[in-house]
Amino acid sequence: MEGSAQQTNHFDVLIVGGGMVGSAIACRLGQVGMKVAVFDRFLPKAFEQDQTPDLRVSALSPASIELLKKVKAWPNIEAMRYAPYQRMAVWEKLQNPITGKDIPTRLNRTEFDAQELNEPMLGVIVENRVTQLALHQQMAQLDNVKLIVPAEVAQIEIDDQVRIELADGQTFTGELLVGADGANSMVKQWAGIATEAKPYEQHAMVVTVKYQGCQEDITWQGFTSTGPEAFLPLPDINGEHYGSLVWYNLPENIESLSTLNDEPFKKKLQRSFPEDLPEVTEVLERGSFPLIRRHAERYCQHRLVLAGDAAHTINPLAGQGVNLGFQDVNTLTSIIIEARDKSQAFWAEDVLQQYERVRRPQNAMMMRIMDLFYHTFSNDIVPLKMARNLGLGVAGRFVFGQKLVMKYAMGLVNVWPETLPKVPAVAELISGKVPGLEDVKAKLSTLPTPKSLLDQLRGS
Repeated sequence: MEGSAQQTNHFDVLIVGGGMVGSAIACRLGQVGMKVAVFDRFLPKAFEQDQTPDLRVSALSPASIELLKKVKAWPNIEAMRYAPYQRMAVWEKLQNPITGKDIPTRLNRTEFDAQELNEPMLGVIVENRVTQLALHQQMAQLDNVKLIVPAEVAQIEIDDQVRIELADGQTFTGELLVGADGANSMVKQWAGIATEAKPYEQHAMVVTVKYQGCQEDITWQGFTSTGPEAFLPLPDINGEHYGSLVWYNLPENIESLSTLNDEPFKKKLQRSFPEDLPEVTEVLERGSFPLIRRHAERYCQHRLVLAGDAAHTINPLAGQGVNLGFQDVNTLTSIIIEARDKSQAFWAEDVLQQYERVRRPQNAMMMRIMDLFYHTFSNDIVPLKMARNLGLGVAGRFVFGQKLVMKYAMGLVNVWPETLPKVPAVAELISGKVPGLEDVKAKLSTLPTPKSLLDQLRGS
């Protein structure tokens, strides 16, 4: 849909940014009859079934899939393509200090399986363009949702209503402005909302490859002192297998890798990645970017609210970026719809602050967890290395803990203080009154002893 009217157009909600988050907000509000206008500079490229996978992909959690089903965009994704995964594995790459070779055993491996949660899958890998197109297709079915593209926002004014003027002279007014225009949000900058930004000491390279073997149903991350090396399965196309690799490393190493031609790069990839990597037959596309954590100091103000990357960006090592954005969508639209149904001013700051009070702490918590992973694993400090590998070994045998972590990551449990499980007091642990403690003790007793670990080192 393209805007053509030159007169002022009035809507309930104006959304700057027609990506995954902005489009999902538009679909959800449009479903309940609200008038919504969405502005973006570009349309996503059309989808063709035979095209090789795009470079930019996301791991969508079951909670994100439920949102896409709610807004009726999921069938559109099913009609295009996606790759489900049933298992996820995490470990640290260890080397024999004598031979310098990787230790093939996985004593420190933690594996999560959807069957243990009675779920059909842990999530799906979907190209960002496919998700965006699916949402755009659904927007096109809603007469009260208007997509204006290409649109260059020239001016924003907010007083007793929101007013947007485009570079081509078109003017739009509304009751609420949503900034869903990415990490470098123009809306956020216009509003003067400050952002805490923290660059990490790593960059990431994303690589789309073709590989031999059978279609994988597992995604994994092998941690190294310079960052993790990850594999994400992509959909088969015409019987060929594809994967997305993410290589975190120091900026100078990523820059050096970027200069290699495909063949030497492929050899370097196969040599450096864990042995779990299938045989790569072709490198199709690659790109790199710095890792920066950003968090807006506030999510809302008078008639304005931020969502998705405009409000927060996170270390991508657990693939939670777009899932956090879709959780923003779920919370924000629920609050707006409830206020409207009660004949309240859904654009009022006290209403929007309900969204901020829920989502900002939850996003901040996920950022802290990702920072903990980042700082715990991105070093070679010996005591910390021993502790984290013992922790991975314990996690691999502690089924209850696994389930709790995975339900949180999958969006199946809410991260809010009232719903978090009570942490047993030290006295309770000592007295043995915690339910299931004996089972945990039994599982811990199966962990390898320091002597057996040394024997493994000598044997490898």
